[in-house]
Formats: sequence, structure tokens, C-alpha cells
Amino acid sequence: MRGRIRAKLRRFELTSLPNYALEDVIHIPEGMRTHPFFLILRRFMLAAAIVTGVAAVVYIGQDGYNEKLNLIDALYYSTISLTTTGYGDIVPVTTGARLTNILLVTPARLMFLILLVGTTLSVLTERSRKTFQIQQWRKHVHDHTIIIGFGTKGQSAMQALLDDGTDVRNIVVVDPERACLRVAEAQEVVTVQGSGTKSDVLKIAGIERAKNVVVATNSDDTNVLATLSAREMNKKAKISAAVREVENRHLLLQSGANSTVVSSETAGRLLGLSTSTPSVVKMMDDLLSPSEGFSVAERPVASYEVGANPRHLSDIVLSVIRNDRVYRVDMDETLELRAQDRLLYIRKSDETERKKQNEKREMERLGGKAKQVKDKSHRESKSREVTDTSGDCHGRHIDEQRELKSKESGGNE
Repeated sequence: MRGRIRAKLRRFELTSLPNYALEDVIHIPEGMRTHPFFLILRRFMLAAAIVTGVAAVVYIGQDGYNEKLNLIDALYYSTISLTTTGYGDIVPVTTGARLTNILLVTPARLMFLILLVGTTLSVLTERSRKTFQIQQWRKHVHDHTIIIGFGTKGQSAMQALLDDGTDVRNIVVVDPERACLRVAEAQEVVTVQGSGTKSDVLKIAGIERAKNVVVATNSDDTNVLATLSAREMNKKAKISAAVREVENRHLLLQSGANSTVVSSETAGRLLGLSTSTPSVVKMMDDLLSPSEGFSVAERPVASYEVGANPRHLSDIVLSVIRNDRVYRVDMDETLELRAQDRLLYIRKSDETERKKQNEKREMERLGGKAKQVKDKSHRESKSREVTDTSGDCHGRHIDEQRELKSKESGGNE
């Protein structure tokens, strides 16, 4: 009996299920969840708006009550009425005031009580909190990157994205294994448990609004099916897929992948290079690590670079991307850049740039001190020269006076 019920439940697509039924499928990190304090504050503001509205109605119709009311009295009456306290010191006596109390104050009282009870339940009940978070996440997720398969290749792909500056909130991991998803959840990433070949799982991951898709399962068959499913539901997303055997590469490209990486062939080439030139392998590993050293990056052509030869730029340009085609700079020496082109170039990592900037500032600081010392010594030497010159002038003036006196004494004789 229980097995038949489970079989019937499996026939339902996940997208047809309500949000509360997806708690075991989608995991939202704690940092992305709405804090209960903000939920309480939001509902408190709504309750205050109801009290204020009722007080305004009472204040406008104050002639229908047993005594003259001011604004404080109106707020007092609305508060005790909505909270069902009802002291009875302020009583509607006219027919209009009583009708207003029936048609407006009583529904507002019910809304206030429902709001109060609903807030308590939503804060205290973890289940409803998770449902609300899943609902909010599915509503707002867009322009994100979906990683299908979170084995060794998937984990390395996510680390490369994080090192390249991708926000952790813009990454969604899809994998059928709970153990693999725990690794992603430890890094505060949204996870979806299920097969990336199924359209309902990809819809839950937001495939229609995704910007990039990384297919990195351990099977070429699964990669092809996942690529087909992703391309069918999103015609504009950039899909990058891993392939184990080189003969399956054309299948992934025909399935809709924009780029493929042959993992076994690439690993074999690096192994072969490591036997003869291990330093080349170290350099390749450095280029593939954006967090340190150098890395291969892509950027648009600057306005002042239009019409220039890419080989003459300050950056080390490897290729030019034009109309989705890659042109190596060594294949055409007359290649000129256009406004819509993009450049593949060697970029210094942020850490390397910071070190270089710190060294530059240190050199400027030391150079400034050396310059100050040099200027000081130069001024001192100049002052000594001026002193010596003034001394010579003073000495010559004394000699001239002595010579003049001697001539005058000789003439008198």
C-alpha cells in the first residue's frame, strides 16, 4: 500500500507541487533567508496601519459616540476594539456609528487577530518559514549559474567561479546525491536535489532565467541529456559541458553546448608535458587559477583600442572573439579591432595586482624620502655656495677699501 502511494507521488512533476512540498528538494543557505525579526516588523507595520485606519474612521465619525473624541481617544478606542479588550468607556450611540462599527471595525478586528496569530505561527513554525524562503527565492532568482553534477569537476568549476568574482548567491548546484550537496551547502550555495536530466528539476533551479549552465556529471550520456534539457528550456544561456571521451564531443555540441572540455584528453596532455617540461604544467595550472598569479580572462574592446592591432596593446592578447568566432592574433597580422569585439588576454590576479600596487607605493614612498634627502643636501650645498660667494664678495670689498685708502694716503704725501 505504501509503495503504491509513493509510486503515484513520483508521477507528479516537482513543478506541480506546492512550495511546502519542496523542502527536501531545495536548500536555502541561512545567509539568504529572511530573518524572523524582519518578518515580525513587516507584520507589525501592517497591524499599525490597520489601527491607524480604524482610528481615522472613528475620529471622522466622532459625533456618533457618547462623548466628544479627540485623536488620542480615537486611537484608544481603535486599539481596545481591535485587541478585543472592550472596556466600554467609549460607546457608539447613534445608528451610523454602530453601523460603522459593524461594517468596518469588526472586519478590521478579525484581520488584526488573523495577522497576530499568523505572525506567531509563521515565526515559530520552521516549516512555514522554509516554505516562505523557497517561495521568495524562486520568485527573485535570475541571471545565475547552474552547476549540474557536483563531483570533482563540479566542485572545481564552482571554485573557479568564486575565484573569478561570482557571487555565491548567483550559483545553484543540482545533484541527485545528498552527500555531494552537503559540500555545496557548506559554502552557502543554494542546492537542488535531483537529476539534471529532468526538466522539472531544472525548472525548480530556475533554468528559464539562468545565464550560464555548467554540465559536469561523471557520464557522457548524462551530460548529453542534461545539455539537451537545458538548451530546450533556455535558448540564450551559455552552456559549458565536460566530456570524458573525445568522440562524444560532437554530440554535446549538437545538443546545444556552447563549449566543451575533454577532461581525459586534457589530463593526458598535461601528464605527457609533465614528464619533459614540468614547469609548463605549473604555468598552465597557474593560468587556470584566477585567485593567484596570472589567468586567462575576457574583456570588451575599449573605445580607444578600436582600429588598433591586438598585438600592439599593453595587455598580452591571445585571441579576438568576433561574431562568436575566435581569431588567434598570430594567424592574422593585419587584424584590426572593432567596437563589438572581445579580447582573450593574460590578466594578473587581484592578489598579484595588490602586491604590485603595494610595492609601487612602497617604492614611491622610499623614492619620496630619497628625493627629500637629495633636495635637502642640494639646498645645503646651494646655501654653502651662496655663503662662500657672499664671503668672497665681502672680502673683495674690504680689499678694495684698503687699496683706496692707501692711494689717498699716498696722494696726501
